[in-house]
Amino acid sequence: MSTQAAAAILLIALPVAFNVLFGLLAARFDYPDVLRRPTSEVLERFRAGGPGLILLWWSFALTALLLAPTAIVLAAALDGADPTLLLVGAFIGVMAALVQALGLIRWPFLVPYLARADADAQANPARREAVDVVFQSFNRYLGVAVGEHLGYGLTGAWSVLAGIAMTQSSETASWLGVVGILAGAVLLVCSLEFVGRLEPTGWRVAEKLTPPAYVGWSLWLIVTGIALVV
Repeated sequence: MSTQAAAAILLIALPVAFNVLFGLLAARFDYPDVLRRPTSEVLERFRAGGPGLILLWWSFALTALLLAPTAIVLAAALDGADPTLLLVGAFIGVMAALVQALGLIRWPFLVPYLARADADAQANPARREAVDVVFQSFNRYLGVAVGEHLGYGLTGAWSVLAGIAMTQSSETASWLGVVGILAGAVLLVCSLEFVGRLEPTGWRVAEKLTPPAYVGWSLWLIVTGIALVV
């Protein structure tokens, strides 16, 4: 199998797997809207999902890691692009995969424990309050800061660098590179949703922009994968 074919498979598999699992989480758990509800309600819905929901979250977290080999193999497939640009882009892509996975991995391992603690019939109000503080703290740290802020930011940076490399390479059309640059720039904007004075409630523009931005980013990956083998 050629490097271009391997890159194509990963570029298509990543967004397909990501969007399928995201859709299943939205259908079974009302994610991400459920995160805006009280902790007790979130944990109750999580318990109701059973082992299947935990496995779904585990699969979703692993899907984020697919960006790492995708970034590396794409860099190897873009003949003619600047080697330093490709190396830096691959490194940032790997980092983007790691931080997004770290942000999501709390769901199959930390949240089940918190859900059980919240459901304990012998738990007093102080214990339930502690569960609320831990859940919301990890949601802010791993979810917002690591998974979203760093994850969106690094994914956007990788997309910009990959797009620039694509405009230099003979393996893809230059317009695909331009689309990647634009998609990456939008994701960089989305990463600022909870930065600075926007931290308490978030930036509504970024909140509304993120879903279509990821749809557009996913389509760009798929089209790029097809272009590499056509």
